[in-house]
Amino acid sequence: MVSTMARLHCSGLAERALIPAFVYFFAMLYSFARVNGRGDTAAAAGGCVLVRRDILERAGGIESIRGQIIDDCALAKRIKPLGRIWLGLSTRSRSLRPYRFDDVRQMVARSAFAQLGYKWWKLAGTLVGMTLLYLGPVALAAFGHGAWRWAGVGIWLGMALSMTAINRYYRVSMLWGLALPFIAATYAGFTLDSAIQHARGRGGMWKGRAQAQLQP
Repeated sequence: MVSTMARLHCSGLAERALIPAFVYFFAMLYSFARVNGRGDTAAAAGGCVLVRRDILERAGGIESIRGQIIDDCALAKRIKPLGRIWLGLSTRSRSLRPYRFDDVRQMVARSAFAQLGYKWWKLAGTLVGMTLLYLGPVALAAFGHGAWRWAGVGIWLGMALSMTAINRYYRVSMLWGLALPFIAATYAGFTLDSAIQHARGRGGMWKGRAQAQLQP
């Protein structure tokens, strides 16, 4: 199975702030190198997928992922034990749909809590971990003294540099990398919102239907 992640629309302010980071965080969850290797990590980009028909039938077909919110990755998990999979970015396939801030929030909130297996303790660990990892260095840089302050500055700059490739791919300013701690905090808020929506019976909202209610 081969899938390519289309280049999302990225021209408005909200898009430049959030879209490159969306792909950045996806690649942290599903390392492309590990997905394309022979290990157990499996993922796909559902917008553009090519799969051999015989392998799809052996995997149980599309029916086998019925009710799965993260259906593309669920399909990849079923396919990988049966054959090789490949996932990558595309420069030829582009999404024309513009994204406002709330569009990105809904896109993340739809599946974030499902990614955590609907486990509240995983949610708590994720929020604490993201706070320490991304906002901790900013706090050190702003309020630390001596070596601690310089450590915070160094880690912050390192985070910014880690976004260089994806910012170039989306042709946005490298300075957006410096905003990564605050963008990460925004995504943490989206993740919390995903859990709250699930608790309200509105989890996995898509086209007016709460899909999370289908989960076992």
